[in-house]
Order: sequence, then C-alpha cells, then structure tokens
Amino acid sequence: MSAATKAIEAGHIWTFPGGIHPPERKELSNQSAIRQLPLAPHYHVPVKQHSGAPGDLLVQVGDKVKAGQALTQVGVNNGLPVHAPTSGTVTAIGAGIIAHPSGLADTIITITADGDDSATTLAPIADYTAVSRAELLERIKQAGIAGLGGAGFPTAQKLALQRPLDYLIINGVECEPYISADDRLMREHAQTIIDGTEILLHLAACEKALIAIEANKPEAISAFEALLHEHPKLALRVVPVKYPSGGEKQLIQLLTGRQVPSRGLPIDVGLVMQNVGTAYAVAQAVVQGKPLIERVVTVTGENVEQPGNYWVRLGTPVDYLLEQCGFKPEPEQRVIMGGPMMGFTLADLSVPVVKITNCILVPSSQELAPAQDEMACIRCGACADVCPAQLLPQQMVWLAKAKDYDGLEKQNLFDCIECGACAYVCPSEIPLVHYYRKAKAEIRNIAREKAKAEVARERFEARQERLEREKEERLERHRKAAEARKKAQAEAVEKGGDNPQDAVQAAIARAKARKAAQAAAAADKKTEGDDA
Repeated sequence: MSAATKAIEAGHIWTFPGGIHPPERKELSNQSAIRQLPLAPHYHVPVKQHSGAPGDLLVQVGDKVKAGQALTQVGVNNGLPVHAPTSGTVTAIGAGIIAHPSGLADTIITITADGDDSATTLAPIADYTAVSRAELLERIKQAGIAGLGGAGFPTAQKLALQRPLDYLIINGVECEPYISADDRLMREHAQTIIDGTEILLHLAACEKALIAIEANKPEAISAFEALLHEHPKLALRVVPVKYPSGGEKQLIQLLTGRQVPSRGLPIDVGLVMQNVGTAYAVAQAVVQGKPLIERVVTVTGENVEQPGNYWVRLGTPVDYLLEQCGFKPEPEQRVIMGGPMMGFTLADLSVPVVKITNCILVPSSQELAPAQDEMACIRCGACADVCPAQLLPQQMVWLAKAKDYDGLEKQNLFDCIECGACAYVCPSEIPLVHYYRKAKAEIRNIAREKAKAEVARERFEARQERLEREKEERLERHRKAAEARKKAQAEAVEKGGDNPQDAVQAAIARAKARKAAQAAAAADKKTEGDDA
C-alpha cells in the first residue's frame, strides 16, 4: 500500500486552492423535517432533464397515465426516460419554457392531475447481488435516474464505464449557501442512502466508498456514524467548511489528494462520484421499484412564510410551489433556481421543477442585494486568488467579450465549474460567470454547426463518389454493348455470303445487340431518375 493510499485510508483531508466563505444562511430551511407538497392541478414534464439526448415519446394528447408511468423511452440516442409525476390525462405536448439560464423552450408534456394519484411501479429486486450487472444498470436507466447533484448525467451511463476504480465517493457536502435539501435527506434517510451506496459500490466493482459530509452538518454526520459500523466498506469523511468544497474536482482533491486532469473525468484517476440524492434514488428504484418522480427541494429566503424542504413532484410549476410555501413577493422580486452562487434568476415562474432542481430561493432585497451595474476591471487579481480551478478569470472575461474562442480554449474555459467565487469577490460587480456560460454555449453551438457541416460534406462527397462510380459503370456497359454489336456484325459479314439463312442469323444478331444497347440505356435513365 502506497503512502498516499495509507493517508486516504486513515482519513487524511487535503485542501484545494482558492475558495471563499460566504454567509451560510442554512438555518432558514434546515430546522424542520421534509414536508410533502400537496398535488398540483397541472404538471409540466420536460422530456429532457439530463445531460444528453431526450428519450422518444410514448404518449399522445388524450392518454390517461398513472404516477410512475414512462412518458418517454430510451431510443437509439441512448436518452433517459421521464415519468408521470401523478395520475391524470395528457392535455398537451409541445414547446414550453424550461428551467435553464437561457430561457429557451423545449418539448414539454402537460398532465392534468385527476387527484387519485394512482401509481404504477417497477418490480422490486429483492436481492440485487443475484441479478446481472446489465440488469441492474437497465433498472437504474429505466427508472430515469440522473445525477441529482446538479450535473444531471445519466447514472447508469456513468456506472457503465468499465475502468478499474479505487474509490466510490458519495457527495453529501452541499456547500452552497441557503441549500439544505441533502442535509435533511441525510438526517432522515441515512439508511436508504447507505443501501443505495452499497448498490452503487456493487455496480462499480469497487471495494471502498467514502461518504463526504461538510462539518457544518453535525446531525447528518451523527446519523451516518450510528449506522456505518455495520458497513465495513463504507467510510465517513468530514470535510472543512469552504466553498466550493462540494465541487467534483475539489472534493476529490480534499479526500484523496488526486487532481483530475484538465478536460478529464474522475474515472481517469480511479474514482467515481455520486450525490447522496442519487444514492437514495437508486435504492428506491432497485429495492422498491420506484422510478424518479420526485425529489427534495429547498424553498428558502426571507420572502416565503414557510421556508423548508419539500418532497416535490417533478414537473411541478414553481409558482405553485411558492404559493404553497406562502410566497410574499416584493416589487421586482427575484426568484432564483438554485443557490445564490450557482443559481439563475427565473424569467417565468411557470417553469417546472426538474431532476436537478435542488433549491428555489426568494430573497428580500435586504438579505441579497440585487446586482449592481458592471464597472471596469481594476485588475486587482482577487478573482484569480479565489478560483478553485486555478484559472485566470480576468483574462477569460476579456477573451469572452472579444469572442476569442480559440483563446478561451487555451485558457481551459471548460475547466471552470461556474461556482461564482470570482464574481462574489469582484469589487467591480462584473458578472464573470455570465460571460463564461455564454461563451461555453457559443463554443458548443459552433462545434455542433461544424459537426453538421462535416456530416454534410461527407454525405456530399459520398454521393459524388457514387455518381462517378455509376457513370463509370454506365460507360463500361456501353463499351461492352458496342463491342457486342461490332462482333455480331463482323460475324454476320463473315458468315453471310449468298446463303439466305446466314443473312437471317446476322439480322437476329444485330437485333440482339440493339436490345442490349436499349436495356443499358434504360438502366442508365432509371439510375439518373433515382438520383434526381
């Protein structure tokens, strides 16, 4: 065992560069148990709630559905299904605004609830160790489980990567201010999270799992300490309070001292990470046969009367959620999906809660001041000092404004985790993360257009090659037909003489040659018609 491995096993905690200590404000929402939100009259379920392509539609307007029924299916694009959050009728399928910083529209399935909440489930798997790995992965996929920590990467796809692993990391850090959804889930459902961790460990073919919790969650820490003595493969790690310690690369560095390479993945250094909410959802899907139709959402801020954590069905409109929590809007009220650091302001409160929605923040203007006008950069360097990815935020924002995408690639723009630490310390109120998000989106669009153009070029060249090949084949058929005619005529002349029978044979040969030529011409014409 190497010295580094011994340190990991002993529970040594490393550090990562940069980071900040913003006010936590978690006490607004973490004091009471998770509550169940009443059923909404309507649900708007986006068909794409994960990283990657959407699934294919299984329903149409007018269909009756039950809670947990698949609304989409995994197609050739390897998408992830979404499920009906309650029973009712599909009343619309079409474009609608989704919960995304861009405010763009996507396909949404609208369900009018019938109030019965009748449900359908998958068959529970009593002993997950007795079924094949492929069957377990398929169950997790069909349950629609994506990473609930924010990235939304399909869980089964992440686990399907066949690489040797040293550790599975379960992320319960939840470092962003205000948010306490994972904290309450860990306090109240530690055993289910442990069950899900054991399943994930089995699927990852890994011998050890590290469950990481930030030091400001003593109740959650105690809940796991009381249970982990029965699970020797699972170890608890308490990490110091610093934002963004819950970032994937930052937490890996804290727990193992390893650094994920630029543009790399945790699996490149022998690790895989899952959120505690994901582990809970995996246990529910495998042990109880429940697809992912709800999640814990923190509703917090001084402008709600009942801040706390709620079990919210996916597809619930944000305005309905806020109404149930006693929303008290002020003039020019901001509603933020996510936390104050990485969240984004919603332009329309009818957008639905989705798989990666962990918080709805409704702050007063006193507790969270609105953004001020952007001023000129004073080159103080504070942004670089706090960047956990050791990037140069000041340089990147200049390149982003200049649309110098090649320069941004050289500055490793995509290593930015959009934690917002740079913008938090900026004395000039520059919304740095906004510029980075916009630049990333434009770079991805350019890459998509390039890919489309490359596909079109390859198709054009393939067609040109086919046409040239067919032209050569036609010419060859004509050549052979001409040779056959010449040969027949030569034979007729040679054999003809004064014998009438020879003349008849010669005429027959010429007729056959003409027919062959006509057949070749007809084939050419048909080919040209098909190309048109």
